[in-house]
Amino acid sequence: MDILSTLLIAIALAMDAFSVSLTKGFMLKKITKIQALWYAIFFGGFQSLMPILGWLGGIQLEWLITTFAPWIAFILLLLIGSNMIRESFSNEEESEENSDKFSFKELTLLAIATSIDAFAVGITYAVLKTDILIPIIMIGIVAFIFTIIGLYLGKKIGNYFGDKFEILGGSILILLGVKILLEGLGILVL
Repeated sequence: MDILSTLLIAIALAMDAFSVSLTKGFMLKKITKIQALWYAIFFGGFQSLMPILGWLGGIQLEWLITTFAPWIAFILLLLIGSNMIRESFSNEEESEENSDKFSFKELTLLAIATSIDAFAVGITYAVLKTDILIPIIMIGIVAFIFTIIGLYLGKKIGNYFGDKFEILGGSILILLGVKILLEGLGILVL
Protein backbone atom coordinates (compact mmCIF):
# COMPACT_ATOMS: atom_id res chain seq x y z
CA MET A 1 0.00 0.00 0.00
CA ASP A 2 1.41 3.40 -0.94
CA ILE A 3 2.08 6.29 1.44
CA LEU A 4 -0.86 8.40 0.21
CA SER A 5 -3.34 5.54 0.83
CA THR A 6 -1.83 4.97 4.25
CA LEU A 7 -2.11 8.67 5.09
CA LEU A 8 -5.76 8.74 4.00
CA ILE A 9 -6.47 5.69 6.18
CA ALA A 10 -4.70 7.38 9.11
CA ILE A 11 -6.81 10.53 8.65
CA ALA A 12 -10.03 8.53 8.41
CA LEU A 13 -9.16 6.61 11.59
CA ALA A 14 -8.24 9.84 13.41
CA MET A 15 -11.66 11.41 12.78
CA ASP A 16 -13.26 9.58 15.72
CA ALA A 17 -10.42 10.66 18.01
CA PHE A 18 -10.77 14.22 16.70
CA SER A 19 -14.54 14.24 17.39
CA VAL A 20 -14.10 12.94 20.92
CA SER A 21 -11.22 15.29 21.71
CA LEU A 22 -13.25 18.21 20.34
CA THR A 23 -16.04 17.19 22.71
CA LYS A 24 -13.67 16.92 25.68
CA GLY A 25 -12.26 20.32 24.76
CA PHE A 26 -15.78 21.75 25.08
CA MET A 27 -15.98 20.49 28.64
CA LEU A 28 -12.52 20.85 30.13
CA LYS A 29 -12.39 24.46 31.28
CA LYS A 30 -8.80 24.40 32.47
CA ILE A 31 -7.14 21.77 30.32
CA THR A 32 -3.44 21.63 31.03
CA LYS A 33 -0.73 20.85 28.53
CA ILE A 34 -0.06 17.59 30.41
CA GLN A 35 -3.73 16.56 30.15
CA ALA A 36 -3.76 17.38 26.43
CA LEU A 37 -0.59 15.35 26.04
CA TRP A 38 -2.17 12.37 27.86
CA TYR A 39 -5.19 12.50 25.55
CA ALA A 40 -2.95 12.61 22.49
CA ILE A 41 -0.72 9.80 23.77
CA PHE A 42 -3.69 7.55 24.60
CA PHE A 43 -5.59 8.24 21.37
CA GLY A 44 -2.47 8.00 19.19
CA GLY A 45 -1.21 4.99 21.13
CA PHE A 46 -4.45 3.04 20.90
CA GLN A 47 -4.82 3.98 17.22
CA SER A 48 -1.35 2.43 16.68
CA LEU A 49 -1.88 -0.56 18.99
CA MET A 50 -5.17 -1.76 17.53
CA PRO A 51 -3.89 -2.32 13.96
CA ILE A 52 -1.02 -4.33 15.43
CA LEU A 53 -3.49 -6.52 17.33
CA GLY A 54 -5.64 -6.86 14.21
CA TRP A 55 -2.61 -7.72 12.11
CA LEU A 56 -1.47 -10.33 14.62
CA GLY A 57 -4.96 -11.78 14.92
CA GLY A 58 -5.33 -11.79 11.17
CA ILE A 59 -8.16 -13.62 9.53
CA GLN A 60 -8.84 -15.95 12.50
CA LEU A 61 -10.50 -13.19 14.54
CA GLU A 62 -12.17 -11.29 11.70
CA TRP A 63 -15.64 -12.75 12.34
CA LEU A 64 -15.40 -11.96 16.06
CA ILE A 65 -14.37 -8.36 15.55
CA THR A 66 -16.85 -7.62 12.79
CA THR A 67 -19.59 -9.08 14.98
CA PHE A 68 -18.87 -7.50 18.37
CA ALA A 69 -16.64 -4.44 17.84
CA PRO A 70 -19.43 -2.11 16.69
CA TRP A 71 -21.51 -3.09 19.73
CA ILE A 72 -18.59 -2.54 22.11
CA ALA A 73 -17.83 0.91 20.66
CA PHE A 74 -21.54 1.82 20.72
CA ILE A 75 -22.01 0.78 24.36
CA LEU A 76 -18.86 2.59 25.55
CA LEU A 77 -19.73 5.81 23.73
CA LEU A 78 -23.39 5.60 24.81
CA LEU A 79 -22.42 5.24 28.47
CA ILE A 80 -19.85 8.03 28.39
CA GLY A 81 -22.11 10.36 26.36
CA SER A 82 -25.13 9.68 28.60
CA ASN A 83 -23.04 10.39 31.67
CA MET A 84 -21.89 13.71 30.18
CA ILE A 85 -25.49 14.73 29.44
CA ARG A 86 -26.60 13.68 32.94
CA GLU A 87 -23.79 15.72 34.51
CA SER A 88 -24.77 18.77 32.47
CA PHE A 89 -28.16 18.80 34.22
CA SER A 90 -26.69 18.59 37.72
CA ASN A 91 -26.32 21.84 39.67
CA GLU A 92 -23.77 24.41 38.50
CA GLU A 93 -21.30 24.04 41.43
CA GLU A 94 -21.14 20.28 41.12
CA SER A 95 -20.91 20.56 37.34
CA GLU A 96 -17.93 22.91 37.50
CA GLU A 97 -16.13 20.56 39.89
CA ASN A 98 -16.72 17.54 37.64
CA SER A 99 -16.18 19.22 34.28
CA ASP A 100 -12.46 19.68 34.89
CA LYS A 101 -11.90 16.21 36.31
CA PHE A 102 -9.31 14.25 34.39
CA SER A 103 -9.86 10.51 34.51
CA PHE A 104 -7.52 7.87 33.11
CA LYS A 105 -10.40 5.39 33.29
CA GLU A 106 -12.60 7.54 31.05
CA LEU A 107 -9.63 8.36 28.81
CA THR A 108 -8.86 4.65 28.35
CA LEU A 109 -12.49 3.82 27.52
CA LEU A 110 -12.65 6.66 25.00
CA ALA A 111 -9.36 5.61 23.41
CA ILE A 112 -10.58 2.01 23.06
CA ALA A 113 -13.97 3.04 21.72
CA THR A 114 -12.48 5.32 19.07
CA SER A 115 -9.81 2.86 17.94
CA ILE A 116 -11.76 -0.35 17.44
CA ASP A 117 -12.06 0.35 13.72
CA ALA A 118 -8.26 0.47 13.59
CA PHE A 119 -8.29 -3.20 14.62
CA ALA A 120 -10.19 -4.02 11.42
CA VAL A 121 -7.61 -2.05 9.43
CA GLY A 122 -4.92 -4.25 10.98
CA ILE A 123 -6.81 -7.35 9.82
CA THR A 124 -6.94 -5.84 6.33
CA TYR A 125 -3.18 -5.32 6.37
CA ALA A 126 -2.72 -8.97 7.41
CA VAL A 127 -5.00 -10.22 4.63
CA LEU A 128 -3.14 -8.09 2.07
CA LYS A 129 0.18 -9.29 3.54
CA THR A 130 1.24 -5.66 3.92
CA ASP A 131 4.04 -4.52 6.21
CA ILE A 132 2.52 -2.73 9.21
CA LEU A 133 5.40 -0.69 10.63
CA ILE A 134 4.98 2.49 8.53
CA PRO A 135 1.15 2.44 8.74
CA ILE A 136 1.07 2.17 12.54
CA ILE A 137 3.56 5.01 12.90
CA MET A 138 1.55 7.22 10.55
CA ILE A 139 -1.78 6.26 12.17
CA GLY A 140 -0.42 7.05 15.65
CA ILE A 141 1.11 10.40 14.64
CA VAL A 142 -2.00 11.57 12.78
CA ALA A 143 -4.29 10.59 15.69
CA PHE A 144 -1.90 12.35 18.12
CA ILE A 145 -1.99 15.58 16.08
CA PHE A 146 -5.76 15.47 15.46
CA THR A 147 -6.36 14.93 19.19
CA ILE A 148 -4.33 18.01 20.15
CA ILE A 149 -6.09 20.10 17.50
CA GLY A 150 -9.51 18.81 18.60
CA LEU A 151 -8.89 19.55 22.28
CA TYR A 152 -7.76 23.12 21.73
CA LEU A 153 -10.38 23.86 19.08
CA GLY A 154 -13.07 22.44 21.39
CA LYS A 155 -11.77 24.54 24.28
CA LYS A 156 -11.96 27.72 22.19
CA ILE A 157 -15.48 26.91 21.01
CA GLY A 158 -16.55 25.83 24.51
CA ASN A 159 -15.24 29.05 26.07
CA TYR A 160 -17.09 31.08 23.48
CA PHE A 161 -20.46 29.30 23.78
CA GLY A 162 -20.50 28.44 27.49
CA ASP A 163 -21.12 25.51 29.79
CA LYS A 164 -24.05 23.79 28.06
CA PHE A 165 -21.76 22.35 25.42
CA GLU A 166 -21.57 19.28 27.66
CA ILE A 167 -25.03 18.30 26.34
CA LEU A 168 -23.80 18.72 22.77
CA GLY A 169 -20.61 16.82 23.57
CA GLY A 170 -22.51 13.90 25.09
CA SER A 171 -24.90 13.88 22.15
CA ILE A 172 -21.97 13.81 19.71
CA LEU A 173 -20.48 10.79 21.49
CA ILE A 174 -23.81 8.95 21.42
CA LEU A 175 -24.32 9.74 17.73
CA LEU A 176 -20.77 8.62 16.98
CA GLY A 177 -21.53 5.33 18.76
CA VAL A 178 -24.75 4.91 16.74
CA LYS A 179 -22.84 5.65 13.52
CA ILE A 180 -20.18 3.04 14.36
CA LEU A 181 -22.89 0.49 15.21
CA LEU A 182 -24.88 1.13 12.02
CA GLU A 183 -21.73 0.93 9.88
CA GLY A 184 -20.73 -2.30 11.64
CA LEU A 185 -24.17 -3.79 10.99
CA GLY A 186 -23.94 -2.77 7.32
CA ILE A 187 -26.97 -0.46 7.61
CA LEU A 188 -25.03 2.75 7.04
CA VAL A 189 -22.27 3.04 4.48
CA LEU A 190 -20.20 6.24 4.46
